[in-house]
Amino acid sequence: MELQQVNFSLPPYRRGFHLITHEITQEIKFLPEFTAGVLQLFILHTSASISINENTDSSVRLDFETHFNKLAPENQPYYLHNDEGSDDMPAHLKSSLLGCSVLVPIQDGKLKLGIWQGIYLGEHRNQAEGRNFTATLWGNR
Repeated sequence: MELQQVNFSLPPYRRGFHLITHEITQEIKFLPEFTAGVLQLFILHTSASISINENTDSSVRLDFETHFNKLAPENQPYYLHNDEGSDDMPAHLKSSLLGCSVLVPIQDGKLKLGIWQGIYLGEHRNQAEGRNFTATLWGNR
């Protein structure tokens, strides 16, 4: 059993949900060396999220953004944490609802995602900077 870890950043994305599976696999140069194992992907932020969902129809990502904006709307009078703008507290809520990590099996040097699955970055801020990630792989080489 082998363990590898890499830290990397992705450039800024506009607010919304973005399919980043390809970008993730490009950043993990040693992924093809693993015959079987697990990838744990962790985002090092509290105002963005990662999740796995539909990878083909972009309307799903638009529906996600619309729905989560209704679940955690901006400018609520009961929010106490608003020092960084009206999108700050809703971004934290969305991040907690969706999560900051995913686990994906590795098989034959590739992520073993279902045919309709991809990794999403949920960017919940209006003016976000690039996002930082840690990818940890363990398995057989």
